[in-house]
Amino acid sequence: MSVNSFGHLFRVTTWGESHGPALGATVDGCPPNVPVEPEMLQVWLDKRRPGQNKNTTQRNEPDAVKILSGVFDGKTTGTPIQLMIENTDQRSRDYGEISQTFRPGHADITYHLKYGNRDYRGGGRSSARETAARVAAGGLAREALKALAPGIEIQGYMTRMGEMTIDRDAFDWDAIETNDFWIPNGPEKAAEWEKYLQALRKDHNSVGAMIEVVARGVPAGIGAPVYGKLDTDLAAAMMSINAVKGVEIGEGMEAAKLKGSENADEIFMGPNGPEYSSNHAGGILGGISTGQDVVVRFAVKPTSSILTPRKSIRIDGSPTEVITKGRHDPCVGIRAVPVAEAMMACVILDHILLHRGQIGENQGTIG
Repeated sequence: MSVNSFGHLFRVTTWGESHGPALGATVDGCPPNVPVEPEMLQVWLDKRRPGQNKNTTQRNEPDAVKILSGVFDGKTTGTPIQLMIENTDQRSRDYGEISQTFRPGHADITYHLKYGNRDYRGGGRSSARETAARVAAGGLAREALKALAPGIEIQGYMTRMGEMTIDRDAFDWDAIETNDFWIPNGPEKAAEWEKYLQALRKDHNSVGAMIEVVARGVPAGIGAPVYGKLDTDLAAAMMSINAVKGVEIGEGMEAAKLKGSENADEIFMGPNGPEYSSNHAGGILGGISTGQDVVVRFAVKPTSSILTPRKSIRIDGSPTEVITKGRHDPCVGIRAVPVAEAMMACVILDHILLHRGQIGENQGTIG
């Protein structure tokens, strides 16, 4: 049974460990004749790349992606595409002291209990380093979406980091790419976030975050009822990202506070088809896209690798205290933003391919 793959027709299998020689993804089901060059994927990997600023891990990896198969003369051939990213800045010696110890908040103990063997160097397969492969695959998905549904735009951003929250009344799409935190606010707000995070870092601590990712221009009719829901696969994709502990679609958990009269998005006939008064549903009804923005939100826990001592046990069962050395993100949410965008791209493309295979064109018409 494969537990390292996701997707139905556009299927991604990731491989590799944090401190191994390389990691990557095998992508099967990409349509042929999609223009692809390594530089097209690299632009997305550069958004996730570690060591870019003082607010993320100082591990310095170029994350240079190589395309080993499935592309000829700059176009996909329809055969499996192999993507590889070499690890060049491992410091495995940082993890020697935890080879016999379980770090609290990490998957060390569960990997050991399940497999009886684990790669303790940087968390091995459970490391967030694995997400670099997803971002490469997501870049490929974006190029395919340009060919099949060119109106789709995908954008992620942070909405919360511990006590810090964005100002939705001053939401600015253009500001997202201008600060280290991918927040849709101006430089003053970003400076506040940085001051808050650096204080936590100096205190040998970390903090959680909330990320929101929006897909605009998704056609109506994508997805399927019951077990094939678009939101089911989006929730699974986002939950599979390291450190994610909760996923919402649209209004999400806040819908529990609303009355039915408040939550139901009213429908009107516009010049180009149905229009909605609001988007509490997050662009999905009954598992099928409405044509509105698809909105997904998720929470990531605080980084478990901290220099503050935490009580734990060794493999022999004896008690110990753990201080996790190494280079770690004080807030993993920052670099989770491009990962969220990649997962959104992969799922949306997968469902567009499924829709084309079963339906072709939407069957229902209005007006």
